[in-house]
This record gives sequence, C-alpha cells and structure tokens, in this order.
Amino acid sequence: MTTTAPRQMKLGAFLWATGHHIAAWRHPKAHVTAGIDIDHYIQLARTAEAAKFDMVFCEDAAGLREANVGIASQTSRSIGFEPISLLSALAAQTSRIGLVSTASTSYNEPYGLARTFLSLDHLSGGRAGWNLVTSASPIEAANFGSTGLRPHADRYERAREFAEVVTGLWRGKPGGASGSGHDGQSFSVRDALDLPRSPQGAPVLVQAGASEVGRDLAARTADVVFTAAQTFEEAKAFYDDLKGRLAAYGREPDDIKIMPGVAPVVAETAAQAREKYEELQELIPDDVGVALLSSYLSISDLWRYPIDGPLPELPPSEGMQSRQVLVIEQSRRDNLSIRQLARHFAGARGHWRIVGTGAQVADELQSRFEGGAADGFNVMPSYFPGELDAFATLVVPELQRRGLFRKEYEGRTLRDHLGLKRPS
Repeated sequence: MTTTAPRQMKLGAFLWATGHHIAAWRHPKAHVTAGIDIDHYIQLARTAEAAKFDMVFCEDAAGLREANVGIASQTSRSIGFEPISLLSALAAQTSRIGLVSTASTSYNEPYGLARTFLSLDHLSGGRAGWNLVTSASPIEAANFGSTGLRPHADRYERAREFAEVVTGLWRGKPGGASGSGHDGQSFSVRDALDLPRSPQGAPVLVQAGASEVGRDLAARTADVVFTAAQTFEEAKAFYDDLKGRLAAYGREPDDIKIMPGVAPVVAETAAQAREKYEELQELIPDDVGVALLSSYLSISDLWRYPIDGPLPELPPSEGMQSRQVLVIEQSRRDNLSIRQLARHFAGARGHWRIVGTGAQVADELQSRFEGGAADGFNVMPSYFPGELDAFATLVVPELQRRGLFRKEYEGRTLRDHLGLKRPS
C-alpha cells in the first residue's frame, strides 16, 4: 500500500537591496548601500537556505527605475548588481537553494541568454532559473537604441519565439526547438550550445505576465509563475484560469507552480506588527508614492488630479497591463483616493500584504494554499535583513509545525525542490 505525500507549499525569497517597501532605505535599521554589498546578499541567501526556501529571486530592469532622479527613494532602488553575476557569486556561497533571475526578451538574444543561464545552472549544480519578462519601461527602451517601447502584443510575440529557441537549446538541439537550426520572425540561430545538458535537465523557466497573452505564454512554456493578487477571489480566479489552459499544450496541472507575491510584516504580537507597518508607511512622502503609482499605471500627469480625489478613468496602456487592471480594481473596490492608493501601493507595489504574528501570517498563507489559490508564495520582505529574519524565525516554523512546509530539502536541484519533472 502506498500513500501520497501531503502537498506542501513552495517559498521564494524575493531579494531587493534594502527591501520591497518603497521607504525601506529610510528605515532606522536599513542598510542603505545594500545593493552593492555582496556580503549583504550572501547573508540573505544563507538565511533563506537555512529556512529551506525553494529559491531566492532577483528581478532586474536595465535602467533607472524613475526618470526623475531627484526622487531619491526611487533612485536608491536602482543601485544594484547585474543579477546573473550576483547569483553566480551566491552559487559559490550556498549549496541547495535555487537561484532565479530576471532577464528580458526585449533586450537580449536567445543564444546568449540560454548559454548564460545554462552556465549558472552548471556552476550551481542544477539550481538556476530564468524569469522571462518582456520589459514594459520606456526608460529601459531608451537604453537600447530603441525608438520607443514596443507594443504589448509585439513584445509577447517576440517572447514566445525567444522562449521556444531557448528551451530547445537547453535540450541540446541545434538552433532551438526544431533541432535543425532556427530561422524565425525575430531570430536566426544555427548552432547548439557549447555546454552539456543541465544537471536538472534544463533551468527552471519562470514567468510573471498576467495579461491574456502573458497567461498563454506561461501555459505554453513556464514551470513557475509569479503573480500579484490582492484578494482570495482574484488569486483563485487566476490560479484556475492558468491551470485550465495547460491541457491545450499537452501539460498537466502539476507541471506549473503558481506563486503569488506576498509582503508580510511579522512580529511577536499583532500590535507590534501593526506598529512596524505604520512606521514604514509614515516614511512615504506623497510625491514618491504618487510617482511610483504613476509609473505602474503608465500615466505621466497623475499629479494634475486632486490627490484626495478618486483615480481618474484610464485607457489601457502599453506597459504592465495586468498590474494596471489590479490597481484600478482595488481603487474602485475600496473607494480609495489617489493619496490612499499611492501609499498603499508603495508598500508592496500592488502585491498582497499581511500584517500580524507568525501564526496569523501562517493562517492567511494556509487559507490561500489549501483553498486552491496558490502552490506557494514569493515572499517580499519590507526591509532587509530584518523582515526576512522575522519570516524565517516566526512564520516558517509555524508552517513546518502544520506540515505545510519542508524541514529538509528533498533533493539537490531547483526542480527537486519544486517537484517539477525533468524535461525529456
């Protein structure tokens, strides 16, 4: 008689210099130059590995995050290492935790990117993952000789072909998926890579787009999907929709792990957690909050509307369409003014926030996990290292006690941790 092991949630530690809260760099315990301190990142990676996280994750943008460099709290978040270089250094300082980095399909070429991530995979013993993004910032576009940001649909068509070539190369096929060279709309690739297959079969492919074309690309190619959802209903709808798309591509529901972002503020008591959260919120200047909100909504003149009035009607953008929809829906649902929405959004950039004790945070995570709205979570600490330490010491042991999270790693590769099949 065989028994099926109980389903356990997956956890990623989303690393971001001083922290994910827009005012993290102003926190009394912040490490303001964290973005260029390798010892800081080594400490964070080792903390996450000791807590048995599946992976650490580094995002990237090939340009400053704010056109107005006078807004220091935005510009401070632009100071940081190129993430694949950083993860290569962390590979030598860790032994089990997965190492995932963002790289754009708009500003790279598939052969070079496939080679870079496969190299990281071998350097780490099979722990690498690529977070595919199409890039939605005009600031990035201006750094690559572009005449402007490509239309949303065009970016995703390029991304589809890009992913097809990369995954084929990782499987050892010359030129990509066809195995006989690739000559497509955007790319021409002849050779195979100069590396053997990955220790885990292929690096893990992560995706974060939540628009219609983004979901289809994820259903076709992704192993892991990062997403943003405020409410259980939003998270459940996304989860069911994406899992339901897999059959069209010959895939099973377990072939993809959906991990919404969560921004916890954790303390020994609920009152202490609320106090920590309010202290951070008080550090957000209104101009910074509105500027961040404007960049995500792709609207340059948000300041001309009354800050204590409602968000105006906005046309669809060529930027991050799914995030724009999420923010607009929240503003209408909770009847928030621009000021209130900006302060709320600045704390976690539209991701789910939980404030409470370790048990209270575990309750919320368990509810979404067992309710079929997530396979795990991408944890976004408000500031480093304090909030990652708090999650590791207060939340992880509670999840382990409930049988919801591992006490030891199941294997050595990132696919082992995530319970993903080895590509044929």
